[in-house]
Formats: sequence, C-alpha cells, structure tokens
Amino acid sequence: MSEAIQGSAGNGSPVAALTKKDFETDQEVRWCPGCGDYAILRAAQQLFPTLGVPRENFVIVSGIGCSSRFPYYMNTYGFHSIHGRAPAIATGIKVTRPELSVWVMTGDGDALSIGGNHLIHAMRRNVDLKVVMFNNRIYGLTKGQYSPTSERGKVTKSTPYGSVEHPFNPISIALGAEATFVARSVDIYTEHLKSVLAAAAAHRGSAFIEVYQNCNIFNDGAFDFMAPKQIRDDNQVVLEHGKPLVFGKNHDKGIRLRGLELEVVDLTAPGSSQDDLLVHDAYTSNPSLAFLLSRLQPPGFPTAVGIFRQVQESVFDTAMNQQIASVVASKGAGDLEKLLNAGDTWTVA
Repeated sequence: MSEAIQGSAGNGSPVAALTKKDFETDQEVRWCPGCGDYAILRAAQQLFPTLGVPRENFVIVSGIGCSSRFPYYMNTYGFHSIHGRAPAIATGIKVTRPELSVWVMTGDGDALSIGGNHLIHAMRRNVDLKVVMFNNRIYGLTKGQYSPTSERGKVTKSTPYGSVEHPFNPISIALGAEATFVARSVDIYTEHLKSVLAAAAAHRGSAFIEVYQNCNIFNDGAFDFMAPKQIRDDNQVVLEHGKPLVFGKNHDKGIRLRGLELEVVDLTAPGSSQDDLLVHDAYTSNPSLAFLLSRLQPPGFPTAVGIFRQVQESVFDTAMNQQIASVVASKGAGDLEKLLNAGDTWTVA
C-alpha cells in the first residue's frame, strides 16, 4: 500500500513498513454476506499499517456478538472475552502494558446492556482505550431480538407487539461519562470512517466511536433515514471543528443555538446568514454543546456525524503507573510473601 509508513517501535528501532495484507489472517471471515462489519474490518486493516505502530503492539479485545469476531480477523494480539467485559479486560491490559495500542470492538448489545457499567467507568477513568461500538440497533448474533438502541415500537422476536422502551443514545452516554474523545461514523462512509478512527488512534485517553452498522439480515435499512447517498446531504450534518453547522445538498440549511435549544435555519430565507450559525468546537472542555448535538435526530433535525468532543485530560493508565512508581521509590518494592503472612494468620488442621 502506498500509504504504509515507517514509525518507531518505542525502543528507537524503526518499524518495518506494513500493509493491509499484514493485518489479514488466514481465518474465514464468517459474517453474513452484505454485513456492515466487513466495511469496518476493511477500514481497520487499511488504517493500522499507517499508524507507525509495530503489529505486535496492537491488541484487540472483544466481548460477545457479531462484532466480537473481530480479533480472529486481525493479525494482531487479541482477546475474545466474555459478554460485556471487554472494557474491563482492556483496562487491565493497558495499565500493565501502557505501550500497547488497545482497541475494544463491541456491539450495541454487548456494550450498553450487560456491559454498560464497564463501558461508562472506562470512559470516566479516561483509560487510553479506543472503543469502537458497532451499532445495528438489534441483537444480530442471537437472531434478531431488540437491543438497548432499538427504537421505540420496534417489532422483533422478543418484542412481537413493539418495544415500549426508550432507547439509549450512545453518544450521549459517552459524553455523560465524560469520555475525552467521542465520535460517530457510518460503515459505508469509507474515508470518513478511517479519518475518525485515525483521530481516535492519535488521541491520548478514552476514545468512543459509534459506527452505524447495517445488519442486512435482522435489521436491514436501520439507517436509511440518513445514510443512503441520494438523501445523505439533506439528512446529516458533518461536524468539523471551527466550522459552522451547515448541511443540505445545496448547503442551504444550518443549525443555530437559541437559548438552550438548537434549531434548523433556512439559509435562503431573507435575513438568514451563516454568521448566525453555531460554530462547532470539539476542543472545549465543557461537553454541553456536544451533548446537544448528540440529541439531533429526525424528523426535525439532521443526524450529526464526525467528532463531537476531543479534549485532553489526565490519563488513567499513565497516572496509575506514575503513582506506583512514586510509592515504590519512597517505600521500596513490595514483598508479596511478606504481605500474605502479615497480621493475624491461622493454620487449618
């Protein structure tokens, strides 16, 4: 690949140039034909060689679900862990081996149902993990039950009369947990997806990327309200730092802030101007505006894609290792045997 680059292994020695082929395995990719997971896999296999990271320094951790097959298909180290626990396992890896590039590949059910607490605390702690959440708004692996992101009224095998639940908004959850990098892309947006993943890879701290991913077997067309090329421009707004929120095929619509509410503006109307529009600021420490943007949804608003938030805060794994080093320097290395035999002990006869 022409985009393969040479980096450093961290010990001063150069990293041999890698290509997409270096990240492909000999395993048969066993997703349904037409699944959006293929596009995400291709994006990762194309991106990883460009990051200047030795292949052996990548670790991919997954839980349970269709997306969780990912470690088998990436020629890196990886863990196919248990349902919902991928962020916890990934945290342990990152704390003990901070030089590794650790990625969590998960689905909406895996991350937001049984794994909800693990996800939010990894985000809250600002662990240097890259969490890529495949959101198809359905449980695909178990054949089509509703998930935490399924829309209200969704008819599935487990909700034959329609779901009565209000769905989670994954971006809002990540922002509420104060993840320091939060973004959204779509499986078929090839270049956009790679650019978002590249920005996440460069970020130090918790990165959460929601990827709208079509499940053409059990929830086909879940994102037809905004993803198809012929309607995309009128139904999405692309977030770019420092630029006004303009959308529409003819760039004739925008979003402005009035009080605590966002509203759509017709830029062709008399008196309308781009000067009145909200200018996106992904770098502000206050996540309030990013949260408002996460709430944009049809039919009244376009869907926001891009980077909602990208800020720098203290990183958990760095702070943890610095604390350990400081304590060892002041108190000396610990003695596990001595610790286990300290205090009251007893003998079992």
